[in-house]
Amino acid sequence: MEKGKVFIIATPIGNLDDISKRAIETLKEIDILFCEDTRETGKLLKELEIKKKTISNNEQSEIKNIEKFIKFLEDGKNVGIVSDRGTPIISDPGYLLAKSAVENNFEIISIPGPSAVIAALVASGLEPQPFTFYGFLNSKKEKRKKQLEKLKKVDHTLIFYESPRRIEATLEELLEVFGNRKICISREITKLYEEHIRGDIKKILEEKIQIKGEVVLLVEGNKEKAEYSEEEIKEYIDFLISEGENTKKAFIKASEELNISKNKIYKIYHNL
Repeated sequence: MEKGKVFIIATPIGNLDDISKRAIETLKEIDILFCEDTRETGKLLKELEIKKKTISNNEQSEIKNIEKFIKFLEDGKNVGIVSDRGTPIISDPGYLLAKSAVENNFEIISIPGPSAVIAALVASGLEPQPFTFYGFLNSKKEKRKKQLEKLKKVDHTLIFYESPRRIEATLEELLEVFGNRKICISREITKLYEEHIRGDIKKILEEKIQIKGEVVLLVEGNKEKAEYSEEEIKEYIDFLISEGENTKKAFIKASEELNISKNKIYKIYHNL
């Protein structure tokens, strides 16, 4: 019997017209569809006049779904993975299923399409590459500030997902940790009220703009040519280690983020 295949299918962020012909054909042809929320996917399938067996696959159920997911593939079923909106797996469920498929030598086919990250980046006016997509920052203030401290020396564009109710607090922390950088807040991408709010952090905070809807936050990279003392370099490596990195990986990250050779980092840390 021929083994089943996995199809990772991007769906519209908001505007139904963004779905691709290939995505529609794939949704019609697969046997089973694992969905972040079957109710949300059900609305899309109804609009497309497609009837399909759906299985809920969220943060709570994904680990439990792996066994049945693999069994479907072993039985020759072609299986789709979708999130509520956009490209699956990126800050959405699906990674554990895809990883299990790779580990069990099943073929994965990506059906590309809408991505809030890319749509926001190209409209932001900030440098498009390189960029780092971080996803959601921690919801707890102290942990969030630690994450920002770790990122403040990155010299390229940073992209985050953020909640509209937390955006003001995040901007205040960004100003404190990063300084007054250029940012872009992209909201309701592809929908009727799509908006890209551009400016520096201080200006946007002062304007007290009411942010509603789903948010992508883009932040200019660090443009300062910083000089670091040996003590600061050691402290930064210790910080990376305290965050769970082993020494080797901490050296590599410090080298990349501080723009200092790994050899020099090693010598400074070991007082050579």
